Amino acid sequence: MIDIEHVSRVFGTGPNAVTALQDVSLHVPAGSIFGVVGQSGAGKSTLLRMVNALDRPDAGRVRVNDQTISNADPRGTAGPGIAGAALAKARHDIGMVFQHFNLVGNRTVAQNVEFALEATGTPRSRRRPKALEMLDLVGLAHRADDRPAQLSGGQRQRVGIARALASEPRILLSDEATSALDPETTRQILDLIKRLSRELGLTVMLITHEMDVVKRICDSTALMEHGRVIESGTLEALIGTRASRVSQQLFPVGEHPPAPGNSVVDITYSGLDSNNAVIARTARALDLDLSILGAAMETVNSRQMGRTRLAVPGGDEQAQRVVDAVSRPGITAWIVQEDAR
Repeated sequence: MIDIEHVSRVFGTGPNAVTALQDVSLHVPAGSIFGVVGQSGAGKSTLLRMVNALDRPDAGRVRVNDQTISNADPRGTAGPGIAGAALAKARHDIGMVFQHFNLVGNRTVAQNVEFALEATGTPRSRRRPKALEMLDLVGLAHRADDRPAQLSGGQRQRVGIARALASEPRILLSDEATSALDPETTRQILDLIKRLSRELGLTVMLITHEMDVVKRICDSTALMEHGRVIESGTLEALIGTRASRVSQQLFPVGEHPPAPGNSVVDITYSGLDSNNAVIARTARALDLDLSILGAAMETVNSRQMGRTRLAVPGGDEQAQRVVDAVSRPGITAWIVQEDAR
């Protein structure tokens, strides 16, 4: 479990000061996969550094596994609340996967995984068997004695994941772990992270600028801009929220102005049965010719989610009939005002 409470962080002083985080609060439930999404400079990586105590907030508190770590000295030598061995133990409960793998080129694959075990003080006799166990978990036990240069980018990232899991952490942090990979390899790595999270009971917090990553594996997400959290919540809740920025970015329907005399209705689906032909049934029931202006639907966590934009003839009165007819648990609809299109 990760609790971030009203955290702020400013780098520098005076006119050159840069505000990286502004009153950020997030809750990451145990066992969940939580995505923090935003463009470069949004504050995502700074936030991640707070979670593994590599940096301290100027204000606010960070709790990881019911232990406050935000008052730790990043060097691990001092701090009013947690320091030294206690901080080292807290960090061993947190695995980290990096964007550029950070593997040691003159070590074998197994030795790279063993490096994490050296840091935890694991006896030498147990390091190799544990490293092989972790490599088997990510499907690379047969490459244990190869060098990183002999592996593909996806394989190197799998080694990075095995290394992050070697200390048996309860939390896995991922900092843009798939941004340097091709689309197919990205899907494989994301599916691996999702599987390991479920099998090992890991809490995963991942940083990304790609909404496709959020759609593929996340239970919840937060959108950050300029050091602030703009929106946060479960995917189902955000998709069902009118004018949600996350929903719009997850399922863009484009700009399609309707013909004169028509109104526009947006419909979001946060858990639709694939056999439920909502729009067709509504058109028949209301005897209306409904036109689809745009649609984006995908299966997320085994459920259909997405958005549809309709043109409704007859103005807002008829549009309201459509809204009333389609609205139900899992489906949210509203009339889009002219200035919001």
